[in-house]
Amino acid sequence: MTGRLLIPGLIAASACAIFTACLLGSTLMPADRVLSAFFGGADAGDRLVIWQIRLPRALAAYLTGAALGISGAALQGLLRNPLAEPGVLGVSASASLFATFSLYYGLTALSPWALPVSAILGALAATALIALAAIRTRSVVTLILIGVGLSSFAGAAMSLLMNLAPNPFSLSDMINWMLGSVANRSFEDLAFAFPFLLAGGGILLASRRGLSALTLGEEAASGIGLNLRNQRILTVLGAGLATGGSVALAGAIGFVGIVAPHVIRPFVKHDPARSLVPSALLAGLFLVVADIGVRILPTPFELKLGVVAALFGAPAFVWIAMRRRALNG
Repeated sequence: MTGRLLIPGLIAASACAIFTACLLGSTLMPADRVLSAFFGGADAGDRLVIWQIRLPRALAAYLTGAALGISGAALQGLLRNPLAEPGVLGVSASASLFATFSLYYGLTALSPWALPVSAILGALAATALIALAAIRTRSVVTLILIGVGLSSFAGAAMSLLMNLAPNPFSLSDMINWMLGSVANRSFEDLAFAFPFLLAGGGILLASRRGLSALTLGEEAASGIGLNLRNQRILTVLGAGLATGGSVALAGAIGFVGIVAPHVIRPFVKHDPARSLVPSALLAGLFLVVADIGVRILPTPFELKLGVVAALFGAPAFVWIAMRRRALNG
């Protein structure tokens, strides 16, 4: 696929994947009935299945993947490392920690919004901390180390909460959240997360030119007028908001933010700025296809989307790391 056809091709494939997701489920729905349900001509049962169950779930998977894909592409451009992704700065882990905290203390019983609100607050807290670090340090390595430390601390705290879970039901809810899923998502869930996804993606797109300048190196980029501190703050803030929205919508899902930008990069001549939109589209497409697999696999219990994404993403991550080492000699 040429660079000119890349984005239109990914948009067309994404639309086909979302439509296919509406066809498939516990029972196969013919295409004519799905189209009729889209335009209000089907019976009430078909409209309920499409508009309340299948379409919101497909859109949730797509938006989650898009947020992780664009965040991963931006962070890889900022850190100049193809192994960077939203989890590298601790934003995903912090969002998951706050969500787990709300489950541990039973806050979800008070309001159905407690879980996504907690995830957003966790992402914003981590983003604020990393943004503050970006202001105070000039070293990208230091920024990565702070993110790794934050992620490790959040992971340890989540393990502690699970170890101290008051009952098996709370423990099960925590584990389910950490495994990632878009099952039973509604348009209300999408409406809550969408402003954060939109704000994060908008910030990353608005600051994308600086990512291209960084391919020359920090000193050269600074020499041609790039404000490195502002670029770090905007990239971290945008990635934090987008990742927080994705965690609020689907829980913890990894590796998508690494793999999608890596696949896209050769088609855009390794330009980080040009990789943002295609990476978002490809990552969204990947998660929709993965969720279709989750729904149709003949397993006694439905697999979690984060598990399926990791089964494909983890080997790809290892391959990328080994290939990078080989290229570097």
